[in-house]
Amino acid sequence: MGLEVYKELVASCATICTMGHMLSGILICKDIYRKGSAKGFDPMPFLGGTAMCILMLQYALIVRDPAMINVNVFGVLTNVLYMTVYYYYSPHTKDTLALIGKATAFVMVLLAYAQTESPENIEFRFGLIVTVLLLLLIASPLVHLKEIIRTKNTDILPFPLIFMGTIVQFLWLLYGFIINDFFIIFQNSVGFVLSLSQMSLFVIFPSKSKGKTISEEKIE
Repeated sequence: MGLEVYKELVASCATICTMGHMLSGILICKDIYRKGSAKGFDPMPFLGGTAMCILMLQYALIVRDPAMINVNVFGVLTNVLYMTVYYYYSPHTKDTLALIGKATAFVMVLLAYAQTESPENIEFRFGLIVTVLLLLLIASPLVHLKEIIRTKNTDILPFPLIFMGTIVQFLWLLYGFIINDFFIIFQNSVGFVLSLSQMSLFVIFPSKSKGKTISEEKIE
């Protein structure tokens, strides 16, 4: 039997944790609402999240996996909501609309490809595409690595998102082993390593904001 007896349990844990991770966007939307503007906020996590959830939903439909279908339907709905909030408060709606248009066109091309590819090749080839895109999205915070090393400060990195992402990738990695899906195993094993490397930055370069807050409190 092995790990297969835990399939439903692991799937439920992975789904719940992933949904919790996706709901973290509410905090960003809350900050945008309080500020009254989306200026200074990056739309790519919402836009990229929407695109990836749509593509992962397509892959889930190809492999007919209920757990992945459910979590990515939830992801599409929440990220569309977040992107709507961002667009409403965006100071440059034309630029934001242009980004949405480009992302929509990109996703539509891949979805069209999924409908025209031969059944015997679609799972591997589409799985390869979404794996590459997902790993690029997971690794995106590392673009700030040079600045983090220069300033020796990790305040620029979203610790809660990275921490939760690490847990989520581990659970989906375990689920991938249970259902014996190569792409789920590969994308989450690499993603897990990338997340751990980002987590290690918080150990090497502790956040300075807490210390700053404490010192300010003492002055007051």
